[in-house]
Amino acid sequence: MNLRLALYELARVHRLSPPRMHALFALAELDAPPPHLPERFWRVVALLAAGLGGFGLVMWVAANWGALGRAGQFALLQGWVLLTALAAWRVAALRTPMGLLCLLGTGALFAYYGQTYQTGADAWQLFALWAALTLPLCLGVRSDVLWFPWVMVTCSAISLWVYARTGHRWQADDSDLPIHLVGWGLGVLLVVALSPWTQRWVGATHWSRRLALLAMAVSVTLAALAGLFVRTEIAPHYVLGLLLMGVAVGMLMQRRWFDIVGLSAALLSVDTLLVAGLVRFLFESGGSETVSRLLVVGFVAAGLLAVSVAWIMRRQNGMPASSTQEGASA
Repeated sequence: MNLRLALYELARVHRLSPPRMHALFALAELDAPPPHLPERFWRVVALLAAGLGGFGLVMWVAANWGALGRAGQFALLQGWVLLTALAAWRVAALRTPMGLLCLLGTGALFAYYGQTYQTGADAWQLFALWAALTLPLCLGVRSDVLWFPWVMVTCSAISLWVYARTGHRWQADDSDLPIHLVGWGLGVLLVVALSPWTQRWVGATHWSRRLALLAMAVSVTLAALAGLFVRTEIAPHYVLGLLLMGVAVGMLMQRRWFDIVGLSAALLSVDTLLVAGLVRFLFESGGSETVSRLLVVGFVAAGLLAVSVAWIMRRQNGMPASSTQEGASA
């Protein structure tokens, strides 16, 4: 809810005079600067400085890469990881930006190692090792700045593992179902690990948790659509995917787990799967023109979307102020 609009509505209802309305706005402190502006400003400046410094280092290394030799290249990458990790450990003011550079440097080191020695390992193994080795770093820094790229790495490892185990194809066989279930389970575990229940250990993880929810919703939706359309009969992937996203919607409706971004993604996934199921039913049953069936699908999709948006907004307005403010601050 917009506080400024609410104050205007309050002034209109009570017919406040201009001096009283100005006093009401002064009491609400709408024009006052944010209380944590200096702290957040210098934190953003430090992150930008770290990003620009890292980009400059990358450009310098790229310009002089051929002259370093293999030993020099490895020494440079390893020194980057070691120095940034040491700075993140010893200097509290630089912990977050140096931790971010250390995480990115670890990935660069693994990528260079894989390209140099051609170990034959699958791509998911490098991403999984990258995520496992940088997990203590994220737990030590306890910042969403590090958790967000770490979630990207972890979700990439899960997706690449599923892709490798299913034979590098987009289909839904009965033999692939356990693999998809394991991938979905790892996604759920990742979301739970970044939930408010674990905030005392992982810190604030608003955006990284949302990214994990979005990745899980996309993965489940694609696999469920494959189970619906790729085979002649409907595969269990579709029913289980729809059930999982329905459970996710129910969980995200709870006060403790409420998040408007995650709830919107989960509900959009449910709507997509329902409309896709309707499409298969209408076009397999026949009996009417294609245009009529398309109109039915369009009306149903628009109705589901409208009901979903209205439901989400009503749920958000019914949440306590602490929950809505937490979502806004995220």
